[in-house]
Amino acid sequence: MTDNPSRTDPLAVPERPVPVNGRRAPVPKRKRPGPYRVPRREQRHGLLIVHTGDGKGKTTAALGLLLRATGRGMRVGMLQFLKSAETRYGEHVAAERLGVDIVPLGDGFTWLSENIEDDRALAATGWSRARAELASGEFDVLILDELTYCLTFGWLDTHDVVAAIRQRPPGTHVVVTGRDAPAALVEAADLVTEMRLVKHPYREQGIGAQPGIEL
Repeated sequence: MTDNPSRTDPLAVPERPVPVNGRRAPVPKRKRPGPYRVPRREQRHGLLIVHTGDGKGKTTAALGLLLRATGRGMRVGMLQFLKSAETRYGEHVAAERLGVDIVPLGDGFTWLSENIEDDRALAATGWSRARAELASGEFDVLILDELTYCLTFGWLDTHDVVAAIRQRPPGTHVVVTGRDAPAALVEAADLVTEMRLVKHPYREQGIGAQPGIEL
């Protein structure tokens, strides 16, 4: 069924309706990405971006930024504070094809851990690497995936982490993901997005993790 009875081609662009006052509605501008050059590091504002909340999509959103920035020829790195190097996810395979560094630093999800002290030590080792990467200025975009858990569990000092992020070289974008982002991190951020859980396939239907979606 179509809005216009005289329209016979279902693939044709539908006509814009004419308002009651007889004036046509304004036409939205169409974005036309052109040959855009990434500004030099000293000419751009490095953002601190936080993806938090109890809904899915925090790491996924960060991977979207990774893809976009890589497409612009920017150097992107991702450090995963909870995922284990023994498990290969879809993003690891894709990153290898793109020539992007995604480095798992953890030993799996901590609420299944049998040795919290080992996880604490892994977090400290991972943060030492992240601090060095931040200070080096090697990356245009550095993603610290699931870092918030290390902060909320008390394994890393939030103020030390925020201070190191603030001291990064100019023009470096930093993305932090994970639930329960501490107030100090939120305050320091330029952009904060909170994912809110509305429905979940496992909670409502018992459907487990799907390859290409979670894995």
